[in-house]
Amino acid sequence: MPTRQGSFHLFRLFGIDVFLHWSWLLVAVYQISRTKGYSTPVWAVLEYLALFAIVLTHEFGHALACRQVGGQANLILLWPFGGVAYVSPPQRPGATLWSIAAGPLVNVALFPVLTGLVFWLGPPSELQRIPITDNYRFVFTIWQINLVLLLFNMLPVYPLDGGQILRSILWYPLGRGRSLMVASIVGFCGLILALVFIGFHILRTNAISQEAIWLVILVLVIVLPNCWRGFQEAQALLRLAKAPRHDDFACPNCHAAPVAGNFWVCGQCRTAFDTFSTGATCPQCGAQFANTACMECGILSPLSEWAKPPVL
Repeated sequence: MPTRQGSFHLFRLFGIDVFLHWSWLLVAVYQISRTKGYSTPVWAVLEYLALFAIVLTHEFGHALACRQVGGQANLILLWPFGGVAYVSPPQRPGATLWSIAAGPLVNVALFPVLTGLVFWLGPPSELQRIPITDNYRFVFTIWQINLVLLLFNMLPVYPLDGGQILRSILWYPLGRGRSLMVASIVGFCGLILALVFIGFHILRTNAISQEAIWLVILVLVIVLPNCWRGFQEAQALLRLAKAPRHDDFACPNCHAAPVAGNFWVCGQCRTAFDTFSTGATCPQCGAQFANTACMECGILSPLSEWAKPPVL
């Protein structure tokens, strides 16, 4: 996934910083130069800016929903392949489901608005009787972009929104690790089908279109590595679920008993140790830690808050 390296700060809204990657500018110049059909290039510039306005509102949907359920979200990054909202919802299926679903719901909310504008400027049934004006072409193209983004994002391919929604729904009956494993496997199957479809399209047309190139790059550079990362995370979660536990402790946030073993790493000397066996003190360098991270929900809490109350 993209990082802030090579990006510059645009603005801050609702406590969320929005960054733009430098490569966006290069791709923007290329895409705008290829946009045809308008009487002036200004409309092509507006079309490309509108595309990223839709992407930005989509990402704000993720971020604000994540905050609503008590998660952390303070960064959005725009780049040539769209946008990324760095969200960390509480590790509960309902909280994760809402944080992910809120993004596509923004596109759903935009659909009737844009549809109304298209029909107001000139319904498709009258296209043969009215001239295609720049404003109609612009609005109709934005309508198409919003619809395509919605349908593409809802594909059940991890880590697209559809794949993460599938994982969140499966979380209820299957648990955290198995749901991610199933979603990752479904994602791999979807990627194979996408590559086969692209291959048949190239063979049938005997040409490689710009859309096919972008889709292959998206699949191989973005979706496939993240799908593989999800598969590896699922394996780790399944191993974690089988690990022994400290039954005399419980996370103050999710109430899960912590795993027993050297799963915590000292920030000073990088020694792995069991913080619950050493009282949150590194056995190698003696560094003490005020807070301990839960392996289940990721929340930091003082070790004193982890102790279970005595049973009377």
